[in-house]
Amino acid sequence: MKHRLLYNQRSRPLVVRRDNAALTREALITNVFILSFMWFLSPVQVLKAIGLQRTGKQDEAFTLAQEVATLEPTDDNSLQALTILYREMHRPELVTKLYEAAVKKVPLSEEYHSHLFMAYARVGEYKKMQQPPKYCYYYSVKKNLFVLQAISAQDEKLSQTMFLPLAERMVEKMVKEEKIEAEAEVQLYYMILERLGKCVEALDVIRGPLGEKLTSELQSRETKCMSLYRRLQRWPECNSLAHKLLLKNPDDWQFYPSYFDSLFHLIDQSWSPPEEGEHCSEGSVHHTVAEVASFVEERILGEDGKDSRSLRGPYLARLELMHRLRERGCPEEKLLGDPLELMVQFFGKFGDKPCCITDLKIYLHLLCPEQHVQFVNRLGEAVPLGEQGDEGFAFPEDTKALQRHLCVCQLSRALGLHHALHPDGKLRLIAELKAHYRHGLKFGSDALKTELQFSDMYCLMAAHVYIDLWKETGDENMVWQSLGVLQEGLTASPSNAQFKLLMLLVYCHLGAFEPVVDLYSSLDAKHVQHDTIGFLLTRYAGSLGQFAAASQSCNFSLRFFHSNQKDTSEYIIQAYKYGAFEKIPEFIALRNRLNQSLHFAQVRTERMLLDLFLEADIVLSLEESVKAMSLCPEEDDIPWDTMRDNRDLTVFTCWDPKDRQLTEEHRRRSLEEESVWLRLRSLTLRLLASLASPGHTPPQTPAQQNSEKANENGVADEPPILGVLLSQLHQTHAGYPLLGPPATRLASALSSGSCQCQAAALQLSVHLQDLESAGLDESSELQTQICNGFQSLVVQLREILNKCKGDLLEMKGSKLKTRPSLLENLIFFVETVCIVLWTASHCAKILRPLKTSLQKKKKKKKDVNTALVRSLRFDPLKRLQDLLTQALEYIKGQETGITALQLAGLSLEGNTQVSVQTPLVAAMDKVQSSYLRSLQEAGDLLKKRAETIKNLKI
Repeated sequence: MKHRLLYNQRSRPLVVRRDNAALTREALITNVFILSFMWFLSPVQVLKAIGLQRTGKQDEAFTLAQEVATLEPTDDNSLQALTILYREMHRPELVTKLYEAAVKKVPLSEEYHSHLFMAYARVGEYKKMQQPPKYCYYYSVKKNLFVLQAISAQDEKLSQTMFLPLAERMVEKMVKEEKIEAEAEVQLYYMILERLGKCVEALDVIRGPLGEKLTSELQSRETKCMSLYRRLQRWPECNSLAHKLLLKNPDDWQFYPSYFDSLFHLIDQSWSPPEEGEHCSEGSVHHTVAEVASFVEERILGEDGKDSRSLRGPYLARLELMHRLRERGCPEEKLLGDPLELMVQFFGKFGDKPCCITDLKIYLHLLCPEQHVQFVNRLGEAVPLGEQGDEGFAFPEDTKALQRHLCVCQLSRALGLHHALHPDGKLRLIAELKAHYRHGLKFGSDALKTELQFSDMYCLMAAHVYIDLWKETGDENMVWQSLGVLQEGLTASPSNAQFKLLMLLVYCHLGAFEPVVDLYSSLDAKHVQHDTIGFLLTRYAGSLGQFAAASQSCNFSLRFFHSNQKDTSEYIIQAYKYGAFEKIPEFIALRNRLNQSLHFAQVRTERMLLDLFLEADIVLSLEESVKAMSLCPEEDDIPWDTMRDNRDLTVFTCWDPKDRQLTEEHRRRSLEEESVWLRLRSLTLRLLASLASPGHTPPQTPAQQNSEKANENGVADEPPILGVLLSQLHQTHAGYPLLGPPATRLASALSSGSCQCQAAALQLSVHLQDLESAGLDESSELQTQICNGFQSLVVQLREILNKCKGDLLEMKGSKLKTRPSLLENLIFFVETVCIVLWTASHCAKILRPLKTSLQKKKKKKKDVNTALVRSLRFDPLKRLQDLLTQALEYIKGQETGITALQLAGLSLEGNTQVSVQTPLVAAMDKVQSSYLRSLQEAGDLLKKRAETIKNLKI
């Protein structure tokens, strides 16, 4: 007792400081002091392990934790501390072993059984979760575990024949005994029946007395019934139920699609109502177009006769019905009227709402091309504007009129009228949009910084038109003007995410990554957004030479993905605790979606490659770097078969006409291209890991792996993977809309020659392994082949460097022109140099013992240096060193030139004071500063690599 009291008193500083990173080292010192005379207390040892883990000494922390775990502690302090430590190590499976041992020693502890149950939940051990004793709090959730096993089972037959039927029998027993009281249990029963495909039984449950317990969500029973009717293809009931629900709430859009779908299914089936009695169990059915059109018109008449604001639903339903009738070629479309008049009527009622553009945009195809100008003119007549000012433009007098005018502009762009203008017309349009934007700022003069200005969309549209001019004419001054107007908009509306997103995209296309980091951070992306929009940042992070920012960006994304694995487990446990069983499959689906994310695999691969380029053979040896990453060249842990593309490719506000928008074909090609590039980068990483593996086997290229497969099967099952990747590089580079997915680095990797050079360097490691087996005295032909290979690598590197030559930034008159492709080629050159040097270092490690062995055989030193050793020492390495010197001179020259351009650019504006720079000049300055940073970081890395060549001894 005395020791326990003393422990509590002296370990309190450790517990207080445990979660404070700044005080972790101080807590560790205190811990060491306590441990020196209280070594027998397990909690102190575990707290020390936590301190070691948080100060970067993971191996020592794990060893100390395992020493405590082998003692199988049963005190709560040790168990909780070890749980915290294992969670920080991302080793939740060790927590299960910890509590399994504790439960064996203290079998009557409900607390330990509960902790064990939660530990199983974190790792998805659903079968073992069924083992808690009857007195455990979680005993009552056993029926749900069969459902989870069914969801997670890879064998669909097993889940349908064993897990789900077992869960069904358990719940049916509770139903017969009338023990189902909670809504969550009814939800669980419905989930089981739905997954078993027993829709009739599920429908009986929902419509019966158990369905009355579904009260947590509005119209929960009706929504579930509608879903089951559709699955059962009971179209009369589906139609009748939708009709009744729309009578109650004609603005509830979720039921209009079911209403129209059921109508056309009934028409296709030539369904007719019975002569006597009800049409179906739900009531009367509307089975003709005339009836449905009449119903919609009645709802509209009801809205027109209201004194209060009309509801949008019935008016949109009329346009939706017209759209579906036209798709089917039905003449009844004329019953609904002229689409132009209907949309003008809709605009008259709802044009002052921001949603008007999104409502009408999807039905613009109902208009003939000849009606586009007429339609816009008719809408313009309904916009109240004041008298024309000095600039020749008439402006709205209030925010409602502003919103109507803005909607007309947006619809004009969506119809392609903006794109049809010649360059002078587009410049006049930009002037009008900017004038309307600046005029509209007066309506938001007292708005908070977190609120958007009423006229922000004018500014965004002006930027879009500038970008159109840039793409059409190639005049880079237009893109600078676009950045200037966006910066002006961001000044007045600092929280506008669309301004930031478009600026981020434009800066990346100009090759400037430095301002992008701050823009992305200011977006304050939350949770899953790091997966859906994170690609906008990480795609350009490493390719533009900002290695430090790239590392930070990758860490930002990886931190979210790693915390997701821990957080979703906690969500599942809370769902168990509070009986929200229907949410558990959703949490599991979220976890799987993020674990299988394409973005996750890309960021993880690029981060490891980045760490190797920056640190391997500089801070740590290549072997130590690979070991720290726990890389295994034989294992490919990317889930290729189940990979999910979670990118949000519609994050940008876009009013382009349909022929200029992102299509499904664009999405498919983009995913294909991303997958090919990821395969190439992942393969490169694994081959580099094989170079560093102690006592490694030959790092088989995919070509060798497939040739072995061909020998086994007698037929080559597939062409060499690397060859396929290289051949696909020509095919995968596709043009996407500017606001669509960014293209990968595939095309640049091929055109620069970097891809081929890296493949040749890695292929040399196979020949080196053959040399290691044959020895130096009987492999002259192989030595010549290796020597020629190294000489070829230097030639290829020189060609890559030549493709980097040119001015990255140049000032022509008062216009600044960027050449980001040269910067991307330079980064490819730096990466390829790293890989060639690692191959040379690997060659040196193989030659040293061979040279020693040969020296023992020949006894004479002059005979030791073979042709290969002399050739590598005095030819390729010397030429490679000269090449790096040339690259560094080129970088230095570019830095000098860009600095001079920066000063010249500022003086051209007529003022040299930074405080009076226009937004346009500020944007130029950011791009130039970013280029300088990229060149500096690339140059610093090449200098370090040049030092490694000097220290390389062959």
